[in-house]
Parts: sequence; structure tokens; C-alpha cells
Amino acid sequence: MQWTDEGIVLGSKRHGEANAILEVMSRAHGRHLGLVRGGASSRLRPVLQPGNRISCTWRARLDEHLGHYTVEALDARAAALLPIPHALYGMTHLAALCRLLPERDPHPQIHAALEHVLDALIDARRAALGMVRFELQLLAELGFGLDLSSCAVSGAETDLVYVSPKSGRAVSRQAGEPWREKLLALPAFLRDASADAPSPQDISDGFALTGFFLARHVLEPRNSRLADARASFIAAVLRDTRPAVVVG
Repeated sequence: MQWTDEGIVLGSKRHGEANAILEVMSRAHGRHLGLVRGGASSRLRPVLQPGNRISCTWRARLDEHLGHYTVEALDARAAALLPIPHALYGMTHLAALCRLLPERDPHPQIHAALEHVLDALIDARRAALGMVRFELQLLAELGFGLDLSSCAVSGAETDLVYVSPKSGRAVSRQAGEPWREKLLALPAFLRDASADAPSPQDISDGFALTGFFLARHVLEPRNSRLADARASFIAAVLRDTRPAVVVG
């Protein structure tokens, strides 16, 4: 068995004295692990850093075997992420999210979305918006997509400002007003890509929305919880996106 693909490094761990087990989110073969001979060496360690884009060839005698990788760096973006706290937290959280997907199950749209988030990860505001959208897409890939296209009560397609925690469907301002305390906020940037620059509150509302459904549908059935890196990422991007206070 053999294939060659492009992938994003999710993580690696040392295996023996010189080798490493590499975990990649590949374009056509999904989340996939394999052994890299010499992966613990000074030459390959920088290539196997989370966030890097690589070309990888996987070989094994049988499909169910762990197999071996040979790798080549395509974009060593990990070095640029190291000095930025929110970027490091973000990469750790993205890897944890990808591990919610079944191993070796192709998810090309998630691979593309992951590339998009990583390209924006250095800028705090773009990273925050990209992360919320990535979580929303991951829910859809896992079969728990939200319907934000029209009001669950009236069918209206405008002024959608809430989401029902029961149905995962959008609710208009007028229909949801009597139950606003029981509904989740739907920030404008998730309804309209051309919406005004989101405020820190909009960003918080977006993460509250995706976090609620990730916990309910994906994590709680697995007796798991959201990674600590997510909370650290949110705190960091909110700090970095607050308007500066001018004194004097």
C-alpha cells in the first residue's frame, strides 16, 4: 500500500531513540498516523512541528498497519507561530478538534478550512473569526450542523439574531424576543460575511454558540470536554482585539 498526499502536521511524538510517530491531517486521506524514521533528528524535528504543511508519502504492507512516512516541508509556518501565544493555543486547539474526526476518514473540506484558519492565525481578529467558523464546519462534518438560514418559528430570513439550543436553528429577533434569555446569541459575522468588524462581544457569542453544541453533541457522549487550549485561545484573542484605551 502506498499513497502521496499533502497534509498539515497535527503533532508528533518520539518513538524510540531516533524515530517519531507523526499525525497529519491530509487532503485526501483524512487524519492519518505513521512512523517517520529519523523523525527525532535535528534535521526532521523542525519539519514535524504542528501547523507545518508537508508533502507526505505513506507506505505499509497492509492498509491496517501503522505504516511509514517520508516527508518534505512545503510551508514551515510553525516557526512564525511560536512567538505568538494565541497562535500556539489556537494550533493546539485545532489539533484537538481534528482528533474528533475518525482516523483515515477523508474530510477534504476540513483540510481546506484548516489551511484557511492557519493562514490567518497570526492576526488575532482573523484567527478568532476563522476558529468559530472552523468549529461550525466541524459540527456539520460530524453530522450536527446548525441551520442558520431561516427562522425556526416564522421562516423569516432576515434579522436572525438567536439560535435555539434545542433545535440548532436560527430564530428572528421578533420571534425570539419572549424567550431571549433561553436562546443563544447569533453574531452577525456568522450570518453575513460582509458584516461590520465584529466586537469582542460578537466573538464571545460565536464561541459560546459553537462551544455549546460541541459539548452537547460531540464531547459529552464521549465523556470528554473542550480542551483547555480553547479557553486560553479565546482569552488571548479577546485581549488582543479589545480597543486600545487612550489616556490623557
